Amino acid sequence: MRFYAVILLVLFAFFSCANENKSKVDVSNIDIDFSISRFEVDFYNADRESLPKLKATYPYLFPEAFSDSISLAKIADSQEQELFVETQKVYKDFSDVETQLTSLFKHIKYYNPTFKAPNVVTIQSNIDYESRVIYADSLLLISLDVFLGKEHPFYADFPKYISENNTKEHLIVAVAEHIIDQQIPASNNRSFMGKMIYEGKKMALLDWYLPAVSESEKMGYSQEKWQWAVENEAEIWAYFMENKLLFSTETNLNKRFLENAPFSKFYMEQDNLSPGKIGVWMGWKIVQSYLKHNDVYLQEFLKKDETELFNQSKYKPKK
Repeated sequence: MRFYAVILLVLFAFFSCANENKSKVDVSNIDIDFSISRFEVDFYNADRESLPKLKATYPYLFPEAFSDSISLAKIADSQEQELFVETQKVYKDFSDVETQLTSLFKHIKYYNPTFKAPNVVTIQSNIDYESRVIYADSLLLISLDVFLGKEHPFYADFPKYISENNTKEHLIVAVAEHIIDQQIPASNNRSFMGKMIYEGKKMALLDWYLPAVSESEKMGYSQEKWQWAVENEAEIWAYFMENKLLFSTETNLNKRFLENAPFSKFYMEQDNLSPGKIGVWMGWKIVQSYLKHNDVYLQEFLKKDETELFNQSKYKPKK
């Protein structure tokens, strides 16, 4: 009987209703197992004698072209050591991030019972924003020097819309985003509306996986940019409708409304007041409306055709 009870519990989790109240999900009994290794600590404290052992511990971080002399030069480099010192000021104690990762992995497993938490390795990438998180099934690399705080002097030359997310608070969002990218099925819908809703599905998964994180943090918006989106929802929707953009397949709409940018491009005088990727935000609103009006299981929701989802969403912008 106990065996069948366990099977039923797993099936229930797998087919959990997608519009389940995400704030009431109990993950306290979800078991996960993962390790955290601090490569940047081990590396920048290494010397010629300890380097062979380090290479044996982290072979995937030492490609053949990466000679011992290059490694030792990096360790001795004053700028890299300065970056290491600044990173340790923020992340010497990693316990709060570990707590966030534990919660994230538990929530993911609640909705995806076959999920196995990856082992986490923290690194320093010389502020490589494009590679701040790397997720490869059983391994998760997190570049801590990209999350030192939006006002950190190291980011003085960064565009504001990028440095806005170089924070400790946004680290867990970046991790969740990279895991979600590998979980959600690809879509063949090339329309602007289809792309918006596809991105909106990803945002909905962020809702379920990170219920304690604010919506503005999930979008990576400052409070001012978030408020602009909320206050102009009806006008944004009217613009999309009046310009017949919803079913357009023009690829330039990606840069204008879906990709990370300082602002969205309506080609209007006050565009700079808007946040970037407003189409992602709008797709999220449509998906939220769909989930509010439809009982659907998570796996069914993820595979749902974007056009069909839109037609069943009953979306009406707030005025």
